[in-house]
Order: sequence, then structure tokens, then C-alpha cells
Amino acid sequence: MDFLTKVWAKEAPTPIDIETPTARKEKPPSPPVAAADSQHVQDSPSNDQPPSNESKDWGYDLYPERRGVTFKPKWTRILFGLEGQESIDRYKCEQNVYWCVKNGPLVKLMMGALKSSGCPLDLRRHISCEVCDPSVTGGYDPKLNQIVVCQNMAKNKSMVHGVLTHEMIHMFDYCNNDLDFKNVDHLACTEIRAANLAHCSFLSAMFQGDASPFNVKEAHQNCVKTKALASVLAVRNISKADAIAAVERVFPKCYADLEPIGRRIRRNSTDQQKAYMEGPMYGYDVY
Repeated sequence: MDFLTKVWAKEAPTPIDIETPTARKEKPPSPPVAAADSQHVQDSPSNDQPPSNESKDWGYDLYPERRGVTFKPKWTRILFGLEGQESIDRYKCEQNVYWCVKNGPLVKLMMGALKSSGCPLDLRRHISCEVCDPSVTGGYDPKLNQIVVCQNMAKNKSMVHGVLTHEMIHMFDYCNNDLDFKNVDHLACTEIRAANLAHCSFLSAMFQGDASPFNVKEAHQNCVKTKALASVLAVRNISKADAIAAVERVFPKCYADLEPIGRRIRRNSTDQQKAYMEGPMYGYDVY
């Protein structure tokens, strides 16, 4: 039995046939945007109109500014200092993005790889700091070929670096592989690659509950599967059974694909710098 199937079976209150789509609570469905992270927070940013059916179909309700809604803070949240500083948050977010572009080894590597692939990245055109639903920290919009950094959630350089690296992997896949985000297998594959190259380590696997002294060897793979599954469910309104099936179906091939970073990054190591220095050896430009 596959890891995700075993975890799901443990969580399920009654036996469920994995081949049968399972009813689950409705959540804000997903956009043609690949989520960077899922925070599982209940309240969402206020706006001046309810999301349309089209927005719900593709999850633009997670990214209200993607559907032309002007964010309006609630006075109750302004009193507690939770909202009302959107202009300052946007300025700080743009500062963090600029710092990562100049100093983040993985971000610089990804920008070089995108340029070498014929998809150069322009900061003013391809990266946007916006107010998002608290359940995500960023996303990639293939319709506009634009990365969204959630200014209300990714508030420090480390988080912005992670978001940019994650979403640039989606952008790289879209540039090189004719990725179709409406195809759940394609979505699962790019989420596996992003989790594999930008997120998972043994420590993060421990925090997710995917590692123990008895499965150290499989900890990283289990972390990647859990992260990819959470990302697929965050941005697609499909059953958990369908999402698990898609992740398991494409996992072997997509987990083995390490382009363009070339290695799995260990936490608190020099792997990021090594990957950046090795980029020109594989034909990628250096920023």
C-alpha cells in the first residue's frame, strides 16, 4: 500500500475504496495557480464582492486581486493591527523580493535557468506582491505568466526566498515542458518537483509527521508526497482520492527530475551555494 494511501486510511473514520471519489467539505477551489504553501487558516481577506462561479472553478478567490477586487480591510482587524497597512506590507514585500533576487542562491539559479530556457524574468512584469487568502503564501498564474508573493503571509526574506524558488520551478516547468495546469497529473508533477527541490528535508519531514527513527530512508519521499498532496488539494477542487492517485501515478518520474537545481537541498548546509556554483556546468546563465 502506498504511503499516501496508508496515511489516508489511518485518518479515515470508515474504510474507503481508494478508487471511489470521496465526498469532502467544500473549500475554496483552486486557480490555474500553483500554491506555494497551505496554512490551513480559517479567516480570509475581505473584499467588496463575492467570488463568481468562474473564480471558484479556478480558485481566484484565494488571490482576490487576480480577479480585479480591491482589498478593503475590516475595521475590527484594523483595531488589532492585523490589517490596514497594505501599502507598507507591499513595500516590504517588494524589498524582500529584490533582496532575494540579489542574494538568494536558488533564486539567482532559477532566474539564470529561466533565461537560458528562453523565458527571462522581469521583476516588474513577472512578480507581484498581493494580498491573498491566509491559506496560501504564494502562487503561479500561468495565464499571465506571473508569480504572486502573498504580502500578508510571506513577511520575511526566508519565506519570500522559499516562495520565489517554489514558484520559479513551476514557471520553469511551464516554460520547458508545455505544462497544462488543468491536467491534474501535470499539476501533481510540478508540485512534487517543487517540494522535492525547494522544501523537504528530514527536519521538515519530522514537523509534518512523515519521519521517525524507523523510516529515515523514506522520510524525504514521504515529505514530498505530503507536501505535493496538500498543494494539489489547496489549488484544485477535487476529491482527496483523485489527488492521491495523481501524486502516486507520477511520483517516480517527477521525483527523479532534479532540473535545474540538480540536487536535493539539505537544511543548514552549503547545498544552495553549491547548486548555484554548478549552474554554468549544466548550461545555465549566472545572475
